[in-house]
Amino acid sequence: MEITRSGSQPSAKGPAEYFTGTVRIDPLFQTSDPERALGASVTFEPCARTAGHTHPRGQILIVTAGCGFVQSWGGPIERIRPGEVCGARQVRSIGTAPRRLRP
Repeated sequence: MEITRSGSQPSAKGPAEYFTGTVRIDPLFQTSDPERALGASVTFEPCARTAGHTHPRGQILIVTAGCGFVQSWGGPIERIRPGEVCGARQVRSIGTAPRRLRP
């Protein structure tokens, strides 16, 4: 059994080539082949967002706090709230709402 203690892995700032605004990435776990799974807690400050990107093996977003928006290529912008789960392969953008919006 492997236990990763809270706070034992350093946080990183979301790189400017992938994010607009202030984003913090806290790694949670990473596996090697054949699973190749990766988990991270990503915190978006108000109005921060991602650049368009894809996840060929899929991506699962679990909203734990705040409100935000997601959009697939060619799809409508969808509001996401705490407790909601979103799965996608092609994402145009993921971002947070301004502070004034409530869940």
